[in-house]
Amino acid sequence: MTAELGALIITAASIGFFHTILGPDHYLPFIMMSWARKWSVAKTTLITLLCGLGHIGSSVVLGLIGVSLGLAVKKLKIVESFRGNLAAWLLIAFGLVYLVWGLRRAYRKQPHEHSHTHTSETAHTHTHSHHLEHSHVHNGKAAVSIAPWTLFVIFVFGPCEPLIPILMYPAARNSFFGLVVVTCVFGIVTIGTMLGAVLLSRAGVSFIPLTRLQRFAHVIAGATICLCGLAIQFLGL
Repeated sequence: MTAELGALIITAASIGFFHTILGPDHYLPFIMMSWARKWSVAKTTLITLLCGLGHIGSSVVLGLIGVSLGLAVKKLKIVESFRGNLAAWLLIAFGLVYLVWGLRRAYRKQPHEHSHTHTSETAHTHTHSHHLEHSHVHNGKAAVSIAPWTLFVIFVFGPCEPLIPILMYPAARNSFFGLVVVTCVFGIVTIGTMLGAVLLSRAGVSFIPLTRLQRFAHVIAGATICLCGLAIQFLGL
C-alpha cells in the first residue's frame, strides 16, 4: 500500500463519517418514520441499510462510468448537482404529502360523542372513533406501505457529493485496487454511521414520554422530513 493510498483511505473514512453526521437527511427520515410507524429494530435497520446502499451505489456507478470513459470531473459534478436538487425536492414533497396524510389520519382518530334516545325516552351518550371502528384488513392482509420504497427512491437520487471528485478520481489514478478499497471504506463508514445514528436515536426516543403526541406522530414525521429537505435545498446541509 502506497502512502498516497493510505492517505486516501483515511480521508475516505473521515469524509464518510462527517458527511453523514452533518447531513440530517442521512438519518432523520428513518428516525421519524421508525417512531411514527412503529417499525421494529430489524425493519428499521433493513430499510436504513437498503437506502444507504442505494444512496452510495448510484454515485459509485456514476463515478465508475466517469472513470471508465475519462469524463471530466466538472461534467459529473453537473449531474450530481442535478441529482442533489431533485432528491431535495422529492424529500420536501414526500414530507408534505406525509404531513397532510398524517393530519387527515389524526382527525379521523379524534374521539367524539354521539347522543341517542331510545324508545324508553332515556338518552345516553357514547364516545367512539371512526378510524378505529372502520379500520379493517382487506383479504386478510394489511396494505403494504409505500413509504420505505419512496425513501429508497429518494436516496437513490441523492448523491454522495464528495465521493467522485475527492476520492474516486484520485484513487483511480493510483490503481483499480485503490479505487475499490477507497470506495468500499467510504461506503462502509457512511452506512455504519447512518445505522449508528438511526438506531441510537431510535432507542433514545423510546425513553421519552411521547404518548400524548402519538396521535400526531405522522404529522410530526412529515413536518420533520419536509424541513430536512428544505434545509438541504436552501441551507446546503
